[in-house]
Amino acid sequence: MDIMELKNARKMLKEYSFEPRELQRGYANRTLYINISDNSIKEKPLTEAVKEKFIGGKGVGLRLLWDATKSDTKWNDPENEIIISPGPICGITQYAGSGKSIVVSISPLTDVVIDSNVGGYFGPFLKFNGFDALELQGKAEKDVIIFIDGTTNKITIEEAPLEAIDSHVLAEQLTEMYAEDEKDKMNISVVSAGKAAEHSNIGMLNFSFWDPRRKVTRLKQAGRGGIGTVLRDKKIKAIVAKVPGIKGNLNNVVDLHAIMERGKKFNKEMRDLDDSQCEMRTKGTAHLVEIMDAYDLLPTNNFKFGKHPDTPKINSEVWKAKFTQGLPDGCWIGCTMACAKAVDNFELRTGPYKGHKVTVDGPEYENAAGLGPNCGIFDPDAIIELNFYCDTYGIDTISYGTGTGFLMECYENGILNKERTGGLELTWGNWEAALEMMHLMARGEGFGKIAGLGTRQQKKYFAEHYGADPKFLQDIAMENKGLEYSEYVSKESLAQQGGYAMTNKGPQHDEAWLIFMDMVNNQIPTFEKKAEALHYFPMFRTWFGLMGLCKLPWNDVEPEDNAQTDEPAKVPGHVDNYLTIFEAVTGKAIDKHEMIRQSERVYNFQRIFSIRRGYGLRKHDAQPYRAAGPVTVEEYESRAERYDNQMIEILGISPEGKTTEEKIAVTREYRESQYEKLLDAVYFRRGWTKNGVPKIEHLKSLGMDLPELIEVVGPLQGE
Repeated sequence: MDIMELKNARKMLKEYSFEPRELQRGYANRTLYINISDNSIKEKPLTEAVKEKFIGGKGVGLRLLWDATKSDTKWNDPENEIIISPGPICGITQYAGSGKSIVVSISPLTDVVIDSNVGGYFGPFLKFNGFDALELQGKAEKDVIIFIDGTTNKITIEEAPLEAIDSHVLAEQLTEMYAEDEKDKMNISVVSAGKAAEHSNIGMLNFSFWDPRRKVTRLKQAGRGGIGTVLRDKKIKAIVAKVPGIKGNLNNVVDLHAIMERGKKFNKEMRDLDDSQCEMRTKGTAHLVEIMDAYDLLPTNNFKFGKHPDTPKINSEVWKAKFTQGLPDGCWIGCTMACAKAVDNFELRTGPYKGHKVTVDGPEYENAAGLGPNCGIFDPDAIIELNFYCDTYGIDTISYGTGTGFLMECYENGILNKERTGGLELTWGNWEAALEMMHLMARGEGFGKIAGLGTRQQKKYFAEHYGADPKFLQDIAMENKGLEYSEYVSKESLAQQGGYAMTNKGPQHDEAWLIFMDMVNNQIPTFEKKAEALHYFPMFRTWFGLMGLCKLPWNDVEPEDNAQTDEPAKVPGHVDNYLTIFEAVTGKAIDKHEMIRQSERVYNFQRIFSIRRGYGLRKHDAQPYRAAGPVTVEEYESRAERYDNQMIEILGISPEGKTTEEKIAVTREYRESQYEKLLDAVYFRRGWTKNGVPKIEHLKSLGMDLPELIEVVGPLQGE
């Protein structure tokens, strides 16, 4: 459709002028609030007190959401918010991975706060327009587009009836609409979700950036927890930010030279070491596929297995051949890791865009594993197409991949059949059925509506409507707190089981990925050491979300001498880089201990936020048994030698004469008891009660004994 037709159909609802504001030491010291119920727009100060305790990014987002909602606010209530907050370091261009934002909201899947990190240009552009966070509240009557224009210093809310919904089309339309010329497209970023986000609980957000070499808009995702569903429920079609241009020091940092020195050092590591380490510049995170398979960690057939003989069909060399090479594929300017790989000129075989040639962002490892082997699919082109439609429809690839694996296992076990699925044969490897189910979801039709409920609600539905065994469903459904698991098999790593199920938001590997430390290298053999790792790494990784940083440059390339350091798993050379950069941006000197305390304040705040909403206790940290051990006879017998030997060597019990079912029961009792002991150890290390409640004395030690927090946890101290 012609751009002028789109413009002419618009109806202006609100226009607001704001004063431009230069950033100082990484902050604008104000946030932007927009309520689309009454189209009110206002600016709020970001105080020193809030910055001190919550820093930025995730911390500021959580604080704003706490203040905006009540304990019983539902995800689809008008008062629920979507908050986008980039953090003080976000937007620098001299160090890799400095363009991340955090999005927070109350989740349709979990009913607690979800936080999701995302690349793309919107977060930095929001900051450069003079705002440390964007709060979106209310519900519009008709589809609207919000435009934050730093070239005119105006914010508009307009009804937008004709623009596309699906993200790859909408981002192109709006980039074309708001750009003065081809070069100006670099200065525009669009936030959107697609059609499927309207009809499911697993909707996600796309953040765009213009790729001048490919001459297309690219998409990065805030994937987890259904935030795209919240966006479309509010009838927001898109949020657009535009800046006058990008310069080298828009953050107005204290010591640009120090940042440049650290960036120069890191860039040399990328040039010299990446090809012999993770090959991020040529394969992105997809380099992990065969590594996970080799260590029995690649989720296969709904996490039943950890490897498959067909994995070579989708290994990293396959993806390397699919990805366009030789381009600086960063999702923010200056990122030499260049891991945002893409497949160009991919011709689609199904759906409304059949026959179209498109650029597909990814697949990254999570997409390749979840949409691939977890569903028994080993056709790389099928995985690419599933990846594309997840993105443009606004579907979380992790939830879709993990959820589809669950549905396929239900089909294989007779819980589902063709009659119940409306003709879909959800057998292992049937990529055509997986795609058709996605198209149904996008149209809000048939079994697509059930597929979009999310795994937790599907368990209840199948038990109530189809007579399925609730216990079996609980064992095989890979969800915790309502959020589907990301794509690593945790059965042989007790620490990783905790790293998934003890998360505040649900099982996402961005808090702690401890499989190699625990399972492969045996670096944390005791409960005490596992607890220390499950304290340090979630807190350290939380820090990235406070600052606006990507995790990958921390440890996906390591200094040449890292193995000789005292704590190589922490990559101390890069930790020192981050401490230097924080001081160089903000002027505040911190050490590695204060770094962790900064995160602890926010981490404990988020835990108490969950408790305020009726969650956040020990029972909510329970895991599905498949995350810990074999559920079915087939599963046990596929690794019978391993499990039998563990029974002998660890438990001193002979498997001789026992049926497989009896051996499963023995294994289960032991593994479940180990997990309970891990909970005790981790809660103790984190300063929490045995029920997972932060202790008041611990909050005091962090300076987080705020009255509103004590009011929530005070009555629970004795539990």
